[in-house]
Amino acid sequence: MNKIQRSRLADDLYIRLVDEEDARVCKDISEDACREVPGNFLRIVLSNLLTQTGDALINPKTVLAWLINFAGAPAFVLGLLVPIRESGSLIPQLAIAAWVRRKPVRKWVWVIGSFLQGAAVAAMGVTALIMSGMAAGITLLLELVVFSLARGLCSVASKDVMGKTIPKTRRGRVSGIASGLSGIVVGLIGLWMFFGRPDSAGPWFYAILLFVAATFWWIAALVFGSIEEEPGETAGGGNAGAEALKSLGLLSRDRQFRHFVITRALMITSALVAPYYVTLAQRSSGGSTGVLGLLILAGGLASSLSAPTWGKMADRSSRRVLIWASSLAAGLGITVFVLERSLGDAVPNWVYPFAFLLLGIAHAGVRLGRKTYLIDMAGGNKRTDYVAVGNTLIGVILLAAGGVTAALSFLSPEVLVLGLAMISVIGVVSAIRLPEVQV
Repeated sequence: MNKIQRSRLADDLYIRLVDEEDARVCKDISEDACREVPGNFLRIVLSNLLTQTGDALINPKTVLAWLINFAGAPAFVLGLLVPIRESGSLIPQLAIAAWVRRKPVRKWVWVIGSFLQGAAVAAMGVTALIMSGMAAGITLLLELVVFSLARGLCSVASKDVMGKTIPKTRRGRVSGIASGLSGIVVGLIGLWMFFGRPDSAGPWFYAILLFVAATFWWIAALVFGSIEEEPGETAGGGNAGAEALKSLGLLSRDRQFRHFVITRALMITSALVAPYYVTLAQRSSGGSTGVLGLLILAGGLASSLSAPTWGKMADRSSRRVLIWASSLAAGLGITVFVLERSLGDAVPNWVYPFAFLLLGIAHAGVRLGRKTYLIDMAGGNKRTDYVAVGNTLIGVILLAAGGVTAALSFLSPEVLVLGLAMISVIGVVSAIRLPEVQV
């Protein structure tokens, strides 16, 4: 297939995926970049599909947690998995952004981050084979730190590259389509786990799972490296520390950005609450592996069912997506609390996998809504600053929130679910006051 044929195929696929007559409309990008949109759109979708599937295969709430228990690592390691994975990639981003700004072409930053993530995950696979106990737990945490820092490189670079290569009104669909396809793959994995009973497998099961995930990140790096990206601005690429402090000034200077960060912080509850749904499901089912498979299946279905729709909606109004998604998370939490307190042990086993499905739909909406809002709110080099400042602050807030919920672990899971639902309600009120950016 020659270059012209590949270009026509990319055009046809792009038109089908965006599902609009005027697929070539270009807002907020140059004319040269506009000509490369179909090919770049498909490359970003494919790379996101690969990394999102890899993320599901090493999910700290499921696969890594199971591996920790299988290896006989101490219990405190479990409590550090999610905070390290999330905050480790978010907190350093102010310093990372200053370095990224020096690069006129920033796709290579993403490529480096993806290769490093794959290497860290492959190292986890080796650990699963040769280590156990405390040594396995500490080694896995260190490998997760490397993975998380590399993830931070990709986070800063990805939104900037998308902002330069994909026009407004199309960006939400990139994440939506990738999440939807990834959800199908993850759903199939959940079905296999439900019927295959992987808890009876040995270390090779976990190792192979991690090696496959590592390969996904390496292939994604090759795909992302083929994106046609124009050189961009390099202003502000000075000393990382000085630039970080300067960037923090955005919070005081930019009222809309400050409001967005507060809203986003209130909506992290859709992520923090997930382990408590899993705890309730485990308690209700007596620790059935079949229910674990159903939870993984529910997570996959949540993305495949909702992400493409959330993406289209976000391109029309990402603010409304934030409102609706966080409202769903809040209402679900209140409902779960009422069910637990009224029925107790009589709650059917299917309720929590279904609740987990709805929570996944809500969380997918929150993620897509806030990503699209941030990208469309900022323009030019400001986008990198917005991403870095916002993510760094959210990383700190995640650590603090994790510490608070850990300190409140003496409370029952349903009470914590209710408390986090109330915070989601406040997030909805804050999102209602956000201005529209899709204009």
